[in-house]
Amino acid sequence: MAVIPPTPFSTDFAQNVDRLQRTEIEHLLVVSPYEEESHLLDLRTVDTANQLLAKALVGLKCLRDDYATAPYIEIFNWTEVIQSLKESIAASNFTWKENSFYIVVFRSQIPPSTVYADLGALDKAAHEEATKSGGFLKYWFGSPDQNGRNLATCVWRSQYDAKVGSIGEAHRRAGAAARVLYTEWKIERLELLLTDDLDGWEIRPWTK
Repeated sequence: MAVIPPTPFSTDFAQNVDRLQRTEIEHLLVVSPYEEESHLLDLRTVDTANQLLAKALVGLKCLRDDYATAPYIEIFNWTEVIQSLKESIAASNFTWKENSFYIVVFRSQIPPSTVYADLGALDKAAHEEATKSGGFLKYWFGSPDQNGRNLATCVWRSQYDAKVGSIGEAHRRAGAAARVLYTEWKIERLELLLTDDLDGWEIRPWTK
């Protein structure tokens, strides 16, 4: 388990957080590349711990060009995200109790014949559907590399929320299209564990 020392924000990270937080409309928060209202997280639907984490995840940033194949823990600036969360907890006088969050990682490869815009339309519809189900705290996806490999990832309040959010019609259409649009794909399920008072954190395989 990693213990987080105080870490100064990079300029890029701070600017990214500031830019996206300015798009927050009252109780709505941008948590994905999609900025239409139907894709925003309604902060009133989640408790304080989830609100604080979702806001910290606004600053989630990819650190590597080879994100499609790199180890998940090394892809993003998790240390800065957790430090941001610690500062928000302190500023709000909130007592953080140990909590786990559900991460889904989707690794894929598309053939040259796949029209990426078709994938984008399916993905956007599925994201809107998942947002309506609740508990969807963060969504990030990259672009295919020269070999057609890509990565997308979601952070959910719980595994239950993820299951509820993936059973709708838009997800069924996306699943049916996967056999045609992808050469291969696989899903990793991970746990983001944040300990009492945020004294430590860990990303590990989901075993619950």
